[in-house]
Amino acid sequence: MACMPITKGAKKTLRGDARKRLFNMRRSSQMRSVIKDIKKAVAKGEVKAAEELMPEAYKAIDKAKKRGVIKKGTASRKKSRLAAFIQRNK
Repeated sequence: MACMPITKGAKKTLRGDARKRLFNMRRSSQMRSVIKDIKKAVAKGEVKAAEELMPEAYKAIDKAKKRGVIKKGTASRKKSRLAAFIQRNK
């Protein structure tokens, strides 16, 4: 565990970091759940439903990238692999 902040500025930073962590976790969780939904739909054989979820997944991935939760290359790779996964299972 990290040591406790001593200075006033360090205490403020700690509070801000906790808030940002919450937002980042929410953004990351949303992205993962949409990707999981697509994979479940493909596993059930509902490729059409998976294709309809693609814009939602792209949006979640792009927002995570924009906020710095994931890097640009990671976002690109996730979108590419998701699209390829759906194409492979048509």
